[in-house]
Amino acid sequence: MSETGDAQVRTVAVLSDVHGVLPVLDAVLAEPDVAAADRVVVTGDHAAGPQPVEVLDRLRALGDRALLVRGNADRELVTLARGGTADVPDPVAAWAAARLRPDDVALLAALPYPAELTVRGFGRVVFCHATPRDDEEVVLVDSSLERWAEVLGGLDADVTTVVLGHTHMPFVRLVDRRLCVNPGSVGMPYGRAGGSWALLRDGQVELRHTPVDVEAAVAAVTAGSTYPDAAAWAREYVTSANSDADALRAFAPRDGRRDVSGPA
Repeated sequence: MSETGDAQVRTVAVLSDVHGVLPVLDAVLAEPDVAAADRVVVTGDHAAGPQPVEVLDRLRALGDRALLVRGNADRELVTLARGGTADVPDPVAAWAAARLRPDDVALLAALPYPAELTVRGFGRVVFCHATPRDDEEVVLVDSSLERWAEVLGGLDADVTTVVLGHTHMPFVRLVDRRLCVNPGSVGMPYGRAGGSWALLRDGQVELRHTPVDVEAAVAAVTAGSTYPDAAAWAREYVTSANSDADALRAFAPRDGRRDVSGPA
């Protein structure tokens, strides 16, 4: 686990799941509270999308303020870029992997999992992509307490807050006295177009949303990518064609529940 004991971290802006969508990332990074945050944490799946190199360059430009966490899509891109195979349904992943430069592959391969910061008002905060123990398993806002206990069971008792992504839907909930936060998705939002993110400040969590001109963002992705299906990809994912209800129905069988028609 990557860790820092910097007690002076007061504000943390948390983004997740950029998925190679530069115009929405730029809109979120331009938010005053993101620009002013002590740290910007991005909890995985940075580049698997139509503008992979451009997004990684933008994240690099944040310098030491940025803490990038590995996501399952980042791990898969490294495997593909190094000539391996990965079971990834979206063909944009193989295309993106082929466009990564050696320094991009090295960056993604070296990302920590999970990561940790000490944040004023929160104490020890663990940042991960899916769960602290795994970058791909699913836990949802309405997952059972038993499921949450299972995926968080390896954490020290004094870890007060867990921040995760992966399911592209924002939420904040308590899990047996531990605060769990999902900032939502920047690049592939489910249910609401625009960039979702979270702000951790002085012990308070704020779920934020950055609206964008969706048609302009689709046009920017299409013009800024050489991916042959960039327009169709952006039309589906940047516009949030898939709703949160669609996503919950798709993800629910993967969180261990028996009845996928409703809450666990």
